[in-house]
Amino acid sequence: MRAGRSSTVQTAIKPTLARRLSLRHWDFWTWVTLIVYVFLFAFIVYPLFTLLFNSFFNDKGAFSLENYGNFIKLKYFRSALLNSLQVSALATVFAILIGVPLAYVTARYDIPCKGLIQILVIMSLLSPPFIGAYSWILMLGNNGFITRFLHDVGIPFGSVYGWKGIVFVFTLQFYPHIYLYVSGALRTIDTSLEEAAESLGRSSFRRMTTITLPLIFPTLSAGALMVFMASFADFGTPMLLGQGFKVLPILAYEQFISEMGGNPAMASTLSVILILCSTSILFAQRYFVSRKNYTMSGMRTPKLKKLKPLQKALFTAGALTIALVSMIPQATVLVTSFIKTKGPVFHPGFSLNSYREILYRVPKAIINTYTYSLISIVIMIVVGMLIAYVLVRRKSKLTAMLDGLLMIPYVMPGTVLGISLIIAFNKPPIVLTGTWIILVIAYVVRKLPYTIRSSTAILHQLDRSVEEASISLGVPPMKTFFKTTGRLMAPGVLSGAILSWVTTINELSSTLVLYFGATATISVTIYSEVFTSNYGTGAALASILTVSTLISLIIANKLSKKGLQL
Repeated sequence: MRAGRSSTVQTAIKPTLARRLSLRHWDFWTWVTLIVYVFLFAFIVYPLFTLLFNSFFNDKGAFSLENYGNFIKLKYFRSALLNSLQVSALATVFAILIGVPLAYVTARYDIPCKGLIQILVIMSLLSPPFIGAYSWILMLGNNGFITRFLHDVGIPFGSVYGWKGIVFVFTLQFYPHIYLYVSGALRTIDTSLEEAAESLGRSSFRRMTTITLPLIFPTLSAGALMVFMASFADFGTPMLLGQGFKVLPILAYEQFISEMGGNPAMASTLSVILILCSTSILFAQRYFVSRKNYTMSGMRTPKLKKLKPLQKALFTAGALTIALVSMIPQATVLVTSFIKTKGPVFHPGFSLNSYREILYRVPKAIINTYTYSLISIVIMIVVGMLIAYVLVRRKSKLTAMLDGLLMIPYVMPGTVLGISLIIAFNKPPIVLTGTWIILVIAYVVRKLPYTIRSSTAILHQLDRSVEEASISLGVPPMKTFFKTTGRLMAPGVLSGAILSWVTTINELSSTLVLYFGATATISVTIYSEVFTSNYGTGAALASILTVSTLISLIIANKLSKKGLQL
C-alpha cells in the first residue's frame, strides 16, 4: 500500500512541475523578468566577467597574476590610486562644508530667493563636470582672463591646473548632492529632540553638532557617497586639469588606448581595482549607517525661524553667492561662445562665428548626440517601467537578485564600462565595437537606474485595486499595464527619465572609450576642441549642452508641478 501511495504522490508532483516549467504557462511578467535577466547578463555580468578574466593574463597571453603584482610593485600605478582617493576624499569634505550650511540656512530660516537658489544649485549639478573644468581653464588657466588680470595688478597666481584645481572643480560641481539630500532631511526631521536639548541649555551650535547632524547622518552619508563616487569615477575633469597628475580612470584609459598599441590586460586590472574600491566604499557607508538606529516619529517637523534684518541679509547674500559662483562656469561658457576668435585666439567683440564653424565642421556630432540619447531614453522609459513593475509587484528572490544586479552601474565608472564592453564584444560571434549600437547600450546600462528608481517610487504610491479591477474584467496583464498602470506612472517616470536624458547627452567617459570618428558626440568633440585649443568652438558646443540641460530642467519642473495630461 505504501509503495502504491508513494508512486501516486510522485505522479501527482510530476505534472505540477511540468506545468510550471512549461512555456505555455508563463505569463507576461515572467517573460519580462527573463528578458531583463538576459539583457543584464549580456551587457553587465558578461562584460565584467570578461574584464576580470582578462586581468589574469599577461601581455603574452599566459595566465598570471603579473598585472596585479605590477600594480602593487610599481609606484606609477599605486600613486594613481592614492591620487584618486585623495582628490575624492578632499572634494567630499569640502562639499560637506559647503552643502550642509547652505542646506541648513535654506531649510531652517525664512530667507528670500530660496526658489532661485535651488534652481541655480540644481543647474550647476546637472552640468557635466568637464564643462566646469573647461570654463575654469578659460578663467584661471595659464592664459585665463582672471589669471592675466591678477598678474597685471601684481597678484601672484599660478593656474587652476593640478590636483588643487581638480578638487576645486569637483567641490563646486558635486556639493549640490549634499545640499539636496540634507535639505530634504532637515525639513522632515522631528524637532522634539532639538527642543529638549534647547531646554537643557545647549547652544544652537551644540544642538546642531550633537543632535541634528547625528539624526541626519544616513542622509548625509548617502550624499557624501554620491560625491565621492562621482569624483572617484570622473574622467573628464582630471584629464583636462591634471597636467601630469594621474588618477585611476585616466590610467585605465591610457593603458587601454595607447599610441604604442595599448595594454588591455593592465587596463582590465586597473578597471577591476576601480570597481573593487567603489564597491568597498559603498559597503563601508552601508555598514556605518546600519550600526545605529536613526528612526524618528516625524510628527513635529521644524518651523522656519525668523531672522533679524542684518542676519537675513547676510545669510541670503552668503547663500546666493555660493549658488552664483556655482553658475559661473555655465555663464562663462555661454559668453565665451559669442566672442570673436581667430583660431585659438580671442579678439575683442562678439560674433556668431563659433556657432557657424561648428554647424559647418561638426554637425554630425550634434545629430549623433541627440539621436543616440533619444533612442536610449525611449528604451530606458519602457524597460525602466517594466522592471519597476517586476520589482514592486512581483517580489521574490529572483527580483531581489535583479535589483542587486541593477545596482552594479552605480559603482561602475564610465571608463570601466566602456573598456569592458569593448573587450566583450570585439570578437565574433557578436562584434559591436565601432558601431552606434554599443554607445546606446552603454548609455542604457549606465543611466537606466535613474529611471527605475523614479518608476519604483511612483509605483509604491499606486493602489493595486485599479489593476486588479482591469484584469478581473478580462483585460490581459500586458494590456492592463500599458493602458492603465503605465499611464498612472508616467508623470513620476518622466522626472527620472529627464535626469537620465540630461546625464546621457552630457556623457563623456564611456563615450570617449567607445566612439570612433563617425559616432563622435558633442561631449567628445568638446574634449577634442579643448585639447587643440579651439576654445571658441568648444564653448559653442558646451553652450548647446547647457541650454539643453536648462530646457530639460524647466520641462521636469513643469511636469512635477502640473503632472502629465494624458
